[in-house]
Amino acid sequence: MIALSETTNNFLYELCKKYRNDAHELINVLHEAQEILGYLPVEVQHKIASELNIPDAKVYGVVTFYSFFTMIPRGKFNISICMGTACYVKGNELILDEFKRRLSIKVGETTKDGIFTLSTLRCVGACSLAPVVSIGDKVFGNVTPLQVKKIIDEYVEKAEEMH
Repeated sequence: MIALSETTNNFLYELCKKYRNDAHELINVLHEAQEILGYLPVEVQHKIASELNIPDAKVYGVVTFYSFFTMIPRGKFNISICMGTACYVKGNELILDEFKRRLSIKVGETTKDGIFTLSTLRCVGACSLAPVVSIGDKVFGNVTPLQVKKIIDEYVEKAEEMH
């Protein structure tokens, strides 16, 4: 186990205090902690459990149950490939393979530069646009393997602008 920085410790202390150290507010505390810290490593979970006076296992159980929460750092941009039936029929596997090849990562992994995390999801609900890729709130429809490089380049540019 690694030690949390004083800043992180203080942040988590104040965050739990904001929610009156109420164990019933666990999900709200976790959401806010992840929003600021980017992910919820075991050390953060332990501090939250301690502040809310609940077992570490309860916090871990919530973090691992809900797919929104992550214990590993995510990239600035989460690329989600739709794996629904319409997207599957229209070739989403080729799109996924091209993202994996170009980013040199597998599903669930983050690029070394911290820009991208690659994930899949069951259905975006935009079946008429299949195959679909979403990044944040933006949905790309009728994606072909040839468009993957352009999509990646667009977000690399955005990441550079953020610095």
